[in-house]
Amino acid sequence: MSVLVSQPAPDFTAAAVLPDGSINENFRLSDLKGKYVVLFFWPLDFTFVCPSEIIAHDHRVSKF
Repeated sequence: MSVLVSQPAPDFTAAAVLPDGSINENFRLSDLKGKYVVLFFWPLDFTFVCPSEIIAHDHRVSKF
């Protein structure tokens, strides 16, 4: 799938970590319809993703 910047994302249901740190096992993207959303994915647990990138994203969440 190509990057769809500014385009509607397809709906999906998945586990998600919410801003308060809680985990929603049945998060649905459609629950946020009409709001701006930043989706953050990583390739796979325990694979190389620069931790500093994840931390930097977390520090800038309020800017989104």
